[in-house]
Amino acid sequence: MEYFLLAIGILLAGALFVFITKEEYKLKICTIFSFLGLATVLFPSLWCLYFGNSVSYTTKKLLLFGEITFMIDQLSAIFILVISIMSFLGVIYANGYLKPYLKKNINISAHCFFLMILIAAMLSVTAVQNGLFFLVVWEIMSLASFFLVIFEGEKKEVLQAGIKYLVYMHFSVIFLMLMFVLLSTQTNSLNFPDFARMLANKPHIADIAFALGFIGFGIKAGFVPFHNWLPDAHPAAPTHVSGIMSGVMIKTGIYGILRLVLMIGTPSKLISYAVLTIAVISALYGVLYAITQHDIKRLLAYHSIENIGIIGIGIALGMLGLAYQNPIIAMLGFTGGILHVLNHSIFKELLFFTAGNTYFETHTKNIEKLGGLIKSMPYTALMFIIGSAAICGLPPLNGFISEFLIYAGMIQGIPAPGIELFLALTLSMAALGLVGTMAILCFTKAAGIVFLGEPRSREAKDVKKDVPFIMLLPSGILAVLTIVIGIFPKIFVRTVLTPVSQYVLAISSDREVILGFINAIVNLTAEISGYFLIFIAILVAAALLKFLICRRYEEHTTWGCGYDKPTSRMQYTASSYTNPFMSTLKPLFKRISHIKKPKDLFPDEAYYELEIEDIEEAYIVKPLVRWDEKILTKFERLQNGNIQHYILVGLVFLLAAVIGVICIG
Repeated sequence: MEYFLLAIGILLAGALFVFITKEEYKLKICTIFSFLGLATVLFPSLWCLYFGNSVSYTTKKLLLFGEITFMIDQLSAIFILVISIMSFLGVIYANGYLKPYLKKNINISAHCFFLMILIAAMLSVTAVQNGLFFLVVWEIMSLASFFLVIFEGEKKEVLQAGIKYLVYMHFSVIFLMLMFVLLSTQTNSLNFPDFARMLANKPHIADIAFALGFIGFGIKAGFVPFHNWLPDAHPAAPTHVSGIMSGVMIKTGIYGILRLVLMIGTPSKLISYAVLTIAVISALYGVLYAITQHDIKRLLAYHSIENIGIIGIGIALGMLGLAYQNPIIAMLGFTGGILHVLNHSIFKELLFFTAGNTYFETHTKNIEKLGGLIKSMPYTALMFIIGSAAICGLPPLNGFISEFLIYAGMIQGIPAPGIELFLALTLSMAALGLVGTMAILCFTKAAGIVFLGEPRSREAKDVKKDVPFIMLLPSGILAVLTIVIGIFPKIFVRTVLTPVSQYVLAISSDREVILGFINAIVNLTAEISGYFLIFIAILVAAALLKFLICRRYEEHTTWGCGYDKPTSRMQYTASSYTNPFMSTLKPLFKRISHIKKPKDLFPDEAYYELEIEDIEEAYIVKPLVRWDEKILTKFERLQNGNIQHYILVGLVFLLAAVIGVICIG
């Protein structure tokens, strides 16, 4: 455990060290210290995973907190590996992405400081076993990410997104505080092991605590209906921050939910079905709104909601397996869900980094203004396509493996003892299939509009080269990981099975039978990936053969019936590509049209733009904000600049507080 605490110390030292180094070296300092922290924290994490032993360290009694225990078990170890590796790749990417800001003499000291603090806080969340100290590091994580989101705070939309994010995070911590207050009053303790012993014996308290915790952690994770901050914060943040937040930080919410399930032991059926319902809605909602987006980072943000939903389906499936005492369903559900945590962090960072590459060169996130970038940015295009295939769950890439395990768990559960489980799993499987179909529609749109065809604007046409190598390197590593996990899934599935066994052994001691079944499923996924690999090899060989044959002949343009000067206006737009599908779902969206109609035979300017607004934003969030503003404006007269007036208000408040305490006493 000393290695883990040393890693936290290294990251905090790096955060402080950036203030005493020159501006051009600050990102290099972050890279060095984050690498040292990664190398240090790997040892205890791998030790826990491959030897099955947890490590812990308990401090002396501290004021308010009491004794604070830091522990790495198998569940923590998985998340520590994901956080440390993915964050390090994000820091590498930042070295290239922030270079233009350095050239403009923009100070990045605070940004580098909060980047290191965020990584340290995320790692701490996974190891803290004290409720009060958990809230402290959770809040530090939220505040650090808030300051990273508002890096370009001079832009109004960035500041608004940051404030919205901060408000949601404080709602999150309120529900977590309520949960810990409930647990603490029941145990007279702040320690997680004491919580676990109590929850195992009081199922009614367990349901209430889980509901509070799920809301608190679900806000951070981005489950619907707690997702509203996410589509605004990710596009507003710098790309490396978006990648870390989407690929890593929102997974701390998933960690919290999994830790709660582990403490409860066997969740109730009601809670399990509730989680499954929310997860399915999140997956459908996320991918549906992703299809409508024209901002590429906002599109990816909605896909984070979708994939959090998929992870939630896996977790809910595991919970149902525990509730119905079915170890096979539980094992497959938890394995698929936790493996998808890893897989999503990989392909989502890959997609954000490659989307950031296009923004770096074109200075626009609007898909409708891009096009033809595969010619000038071939490496970025290739890696974006790999990430797109992975997020769609296509073999032989990593997204296929985890989703296949979740499907397998549903299939195993369909011969259900009760009609309610049969219907839930059947409908969930159909919903997951629909999510995959819509994801393919969305990413064929994104990849096709951005990288194929002809440039749709001057910004895209002026791109002459790909991004610097330092920005391609982390994307390349992530692309390789998506392929390696897809082709060799056994190693990674067996790694995930270690923490999963913590859940399943509570309802079954016949571990070998369960592992034998899981191995059979994994072997099947490996075979499917192998067949697809052969199929891809045949396609590549055919393309190579065509190239060798066709290069002997001189190419000429086919007569086009008079259309000898094609323009980008003749191509599909993002809206027209998805319109046949989206037109069938009009009631689910609030459509805002921006149109300037042509007024004569040869108009100088005419356009039509369709904006889709999130229905929760339109019909819940905005009315609440307007109502809040209306109330707060009534108190504007209190801020009149008169110091005596302020003192009077303070005295009145103090008097009211004293009277309230006396009455309660």
